[in-house]
Order: sequence, then C-alpha cells, then structure tokens
Amino acid sequence: MSAEPRAVAALGLGGNVGDVGAAFVAALARLDAAPGVRVAAVSSVYRTPPWGKRDQPDFLNMAALAETTLAPRALLGLCLAVERALGRERRERWGPRTIDIDILTFGDAAIDEPDLKVPHPRLTERAFALAPLAEIAPRLEVGGRPVGDWLAQVERAGVAIDAATSAKIAAARRVAPD
Repeated sequence: MSAEPRAVAALGLGGNVGDVGAAFVAALARLDAAPGVRVAAVSSVYRTPPWGKRDQPDFLNMAALAETTLAPRALLGLCLAVERALGRERRERWGPRTIDIDILTFGDAAIDEPDLKVPHPRLTERAFALAPLAEIAPRLEVGGRPVGDWLAQVERAGVAIDAATSAKIAAARRVAPD
C-alpha cells in the first residue's frame, strides 16, 4: 500500500453462528493481506443481543479501522468476497450468520447508492456497532457528532466485552506475520 492512504474506513464485523472468533481472526487476516488495505486498529469483541430479528443467539461484534487506497465500492467487494470465503450465506435479513463485514464509515464520504450506504444506515442507533467503534475511534464524527456521543445516547443493555474472544483476537494479531 502507498505511504499515503486514501482513506480510513471503519468496518463492523459481526456473527452468531459457529466459531465467530475464528471467523473474525480469518477475516482480519484476509483484509490485512489484501492489496491496498492495512488493518490499523481493532476493538475488543462485544457480546450483544440480536437486533431486528430477536429469536436467535447473541452476536459477537467488533470494529476495525482499515487504511485503504481502495475506492469504497472496491472495499465493499473485498468485504463481500471475504464473507463468502468464510462461508457466509445470505438467507434472511438480520438473521443468523457466520460473519458479516459492514463498511461503517469511509473517511468523510457520504454515499447513498442502492447497495452501498456510508455512513452505514442506523449506525447511530445501534449499540452493537457504536460500542466497539467508540472504543477505537471515540472522536470519529458521524452525522456531525462524535461516535462516543452517539453511544451515550443509545440503549446498551446486554452489550458487554467478551473477554475470551477478545483475547483470542489479540493473540492471533500478535503472532500474525508482518
């Protein structure tokens, strides 16, 4: 990747089927290995209640900051390819999944296309996305306000750091080759 990144993208990762921690490790490694992308920071992993469709297991969620020279649509394509490679099947909106990778923000871009919306729709309403993002980028502005301010305004019941999975991710990132 060039010395001057084009943008810093905030990514949200989530899942609630199978070994989600292993899926996160694999997804972060694939993203970091992709040309034009460097994963610069990752949050802890949070256990969160399901959102939208509630009759399913809790989710694990985390955020990552990626420096990228890719255009937003190319980054979306990469995220979808990583999801597919890790077994993601899109069957039901807000339903169970092995891995989900969303572009939460892309620099200060505002994008409103049918299959790409940045900042991510309803980001400012979702503690499962705001809590991990606020951990690594509390002053990142979305809609003219810092992420940490948005987090202070939303319901956070049931959102808590999953220490064991967070440790697994941290250990995997420490031993990953540079």
